[in-house]
Amino acid sequence: MKVIRDYIEDMIIYKESLGFARKTYEGYLKDFASYLQVNYSKATFLTEAIVQGWCIQRITETATGFRRRATALREFTKYLFAMGKSDYILSTDSFPKISRYTPYIFSDKELMDIFVYSDRTPYVPSEPCKNLIIAVIYRLIYFCGLRPNEGRELKKCDVDFENETLLIRKNKTHQERIIPMTHDVTELCKNYSTKVSLIYPDTEYFFPSPTEKAYSAKWLTRHFLNLWNQTCGNSNTARVRVYDLRHRYATAIMMKWLDEKVDLYVMLPYLSTYMGHTNLSDTAYYIHLLPEKLLKTSAIDWQKFQKLIPEVCDDE
Repeated sequence: MKVIRDYIEDMIIYKESLGFARKTYEGYLKDFASYLQVNYSKATFLTEAIVQGWCIQRITETATGFRRRATALREFTKYLFAMGKSDYILSTDSFPKISRYTPYIFSDKELMDIFVYSDRTPYVPSEPCKNLIIAVIYRLIYFCGLRPNEGRELKKCDVDFENETLLIRKNKTHQERIIPMTHDVTELCKNYSTKVSLIYPDTEYFFPSPTEKAYSAKWLTRHFLNLWNQTCGNSNTARVRVYDLRHRYATAIMMKWLDEKVDLYVMLPYLSTYMGHTNLSDTAYYIHLLPEKLLKTSAIDWQKFQKLIPEVCDDE
């Protein structure tokens, strides 16, 4: 008879079949398997007592780290419950509350300066495409409203110059989507691709590192902060992230619609689909980021939005 830890690999395989990444669960559940081996090696049914014995925040663990670990276990308890191997599903009520990061909304001038400095990135022989990539990747993330990893991990075959679209394969919702590019952005990417193909003709990735794999998140962040420091120097101590380009995109679209007297409530589902949100409330959150004078406009029907806009949300 299978014991509880034997079901961990089964659940991971099931999650992979749905498009989720193995690494999302594997490390945390291996830790849980070790806990089971030591304390409940013969357990064939998962109880609340077993779960709670492992689901305790550790001294060396941040609230965010504990929440991620507990989330992986919650998915496992849901799986076992469905299989009839548990009578308990770990509740999110036991997770620590985490305040949402307040995005920094770049001004038009700040955006322009970031892009100007990106064009001045020097050529480095050890990274022959670095200057070309930096001049394009942050523009693409902004003008297409991408998550940073969606830009980093974009593949050549997913950029359709003829139809002026991007196929976004890998994202946090594990759902593919096709998004349009403007003609200007398409031409920018086409010119960039022609140059990179001379250096790495067989690379799989649109933004290849010297190993012809995708650059890391740390690389993308480091170079973005370098551009930000060149833009502002010591005059601005604001905390910024690459993700803030996506936030700026969303608020810019909403401001454009308000300027055009468009019903924001009607248009919100379109923006939600474009940005790859699974919940409309994730998109409605951006209304909080609009300038105060726009928040007071009659164009926003707050009676419609009050149930949609979350006060605090953990992630997008």
